[in-house]
Amino acid sequence: MRASGSDAATNIAPKILMTLEECMEYIQQDECIEVTPNHIRMRKTILDEEERKKFQKMLKAEEVN
Repeated sequence: MRASGSDAATNIAPKILMTLEECMEYIQQDECIEVTPNHIRMRKTILDEEERKKFQKMLKAEEVN
């Protein structure tokens, strides 16, 4: 049996509709903008979370040297 309140913790924030210009202002260094005729999407350039962590560690190590 599930607890009655367990579904409340899995709420997902609604998507935010942005123009291309708004996306360009909002974007982070590790993200990209995908533009198609029907949609504008922001996503991470490295999709795998573990690979992103490795890449961030590598960048930090290069900054130190």
